[in-house]
Amino acid sequence: MTATEFADRPDAPDASHAGRYPPIADHGLIGDLRTAALVDTRGTIDWYCFPRFDAPSVFAAILDADRGGAFELAADVPARTRQFYFPDTNVLITRFMAPDGVGEIHDFMPVTGDTCEIDRHRLIRRVRCVRGTLPFRARVAPRFDYGRQTHTVDLREGRAVFTSPSLSLTLTSSAPLETDGRDVLSVFKLTEGECAVFALDRYGDGVEMRACPLAEAEEEFVATVAYWRRWVSRSRYRGRWREMVHRSALTLKLLTYAPTGGTVAAVTTSLPERVGGERNWDYRYVWIRDSAFCMYALIRLGFDEEAAAFMGFLSEHVSCGCEGAAGPLQIMYGIDGRTDLPEIELPHLAGYRGSAPVRAGNAAARQLQLDIYGALIDSVYLYDKLYQPISSDQWEQTCTLVDWVCANWDQPDEGVWETRGGRRDFVYSRLMCWVAIERAMRMARRRGLPADTQRWQRSRDEIYRQVMRRGWSDRLGAFVQHFDGDVLDAAVLMMPLTKFIAPTDPKFLSTLDALRRTLVADSLVYRYDPGESPDGLSGEEGTFSICSFWYVEALTRAGRLDEARLAFEKMLTYANHLGLYAEEIGRTGEQLGNFPQAFTHLSLISAAVNLDRALG
Repeated sequence: MTATEFADRPDAPDASHAGRYPPIADHGLIGDLRTAALVDTRGTIDWYCFPRFDAPSVFAAILDADRGGAFELAADVPARTRQFYFPDTNVLITRFMAPDGVGEIHDFMPVTGDTCEIDRHRLIRRVRCVRGTLPFRARVAPRFDYGRQTHTVDLREGRAVFTSPSLSLTLTSSAPLETDGRDVLSVFKLTEGECAVFALDRYGDGVEMRACPLAEAEEEFVATVAYWRRWVSRSRYRGRWREMVHRSALTLKLLTYAPTGGTVAAVTTSLPERVGGERNWDYRYVWIRDSAFCMYALIRLGFDEEAAAFMGFLSEHVSCGCEGAAGPLQIMYGIDGRTDLPEIELPHLAGYRGSAPVRAGNAAARQLQLDIYGALIDSVYLYDKLYQPISSDQWEQTCTLVDWVCANWDQPDEGVWETRGGRRDFVYSRLMCWVAIERAMRMARRRGLPADTQRWQRSRDEIYRQVMRRGWSDRLGAFVQHFDGDVLDAAVLMMPLTKFIAPTDPKFLSTLDALRRTLVADSLVYRYDPGESPDGLSGEEGTFSICSFWYVEALTRAGRLDEARLAFEKMLTYANHLGLYAEEIGRTGEQLGNFPQAFTHLSLISAAVNLDRALG
């Protein structure tokens, strides 16, 4: 995607915070497959958790400009800025254009497979002057443990050591450093061709102090670029939207925790679904649903190793044999497979543009969401079909899950949207229970695997009949959110995508038209109307981007290719300047919710692949 100029871009609606809280979309993502950082278009790192995705933050100015902490690095004169990724990589470049010179910052985190380097998580910021002369200013202000821990600063031989009770970091720089007792400052000037380097590393707990001279930074840059280019070159996609599809794939890879193979839903917590509202959640965990869909998207592009890694996560960290209060599976797990994810509030943080509360952990982990069984077993089916046959132990686990689904599919649950307004008989949950059983039956038939297929078939058929009878509203002429109701829900767009119903079936075409009239606005799709279907939370929300891409795919499969292509092209205009998406799109086109979101990027890939194939 071409670089975008920001000087004339409007801020999000809350003008009282303009300047202190840049729009969510004004960020790029860097990472090393264990943790990640957000860099805004001003050159500030305002979100960074260390040493992994779900650890407490070191920089969190995106959630509190005063208490969160940040790593500021920018031209020390008024300048226009542009930001882009080094082609086919996750190396981020922020450019500063001033009357007397042009400079740029290269932000990246080296990716290493060496296990002895796992806890280093080196964050490198390389500054270059490419034209004229340009002064720069840096301010490194960590606030450990979400800003709850104090720290000391010690300048030693051209480096700064930040020490808190739980963590020590070193800042090495080729530029001069000074401290005010809490933060580290640097003011320097570069002329054309000159560089400066800042490197943030872990220190202590067996990790030795490390320097970062200019030559070493260059080597790390070249190696990081080569790593990402090798990875994306494995893609088999050569269609019309190659750049956007590959950016989505690179983003999904960044959201992967390499030691276990799990994929986080997003790298952030508590970015609001509505500015000033309470719909602020922690997404730094492995949702079974999101990860399963992610595996499906990546395996279709040819990234088989990522699919195998997720299967490894399931085998190693997800126990299917012990049933809890919400069944044999939780809806989400920690990136290390842990099951206890207590939700707490951090009242000392103001929240993004005053959107409180800020949360860590997620209480939804204990919800019953029956659809996850369909998402998971569908991904196992695709892995078995497209990559390699699953093992006998994995088949036994699959049978255990399917047997449980056959016995429990008719329970009310919290549903795919994790509502906190009580359990219901959600149509989407029933649909995905049907998928779980149907895909397992396919595997059993295709490979001659042992299974109680007669029992499975009875349950599968009963689910189908119940959905067709009680999930359909004659008044609306559409499939609805929950049984015997009259509320529309965009989740039913998945019905033809899962092959539950033909995409040209009159009932589905009628549903598509009803959704277009009620939940679609300029290609953007709302999940549901909270006014008609109370979800236990106050306030409105934006359109849900995964639903918008589901809409594109449903139109594609229904043969409405002109509508599908127009809707898809419109959705691409809502991406940020780097091709990244948050969870939702607000009324004026601003991005809302945690960022970047795996769900949106995997659905973009699926919609692009299917639309491209249909167009020929």
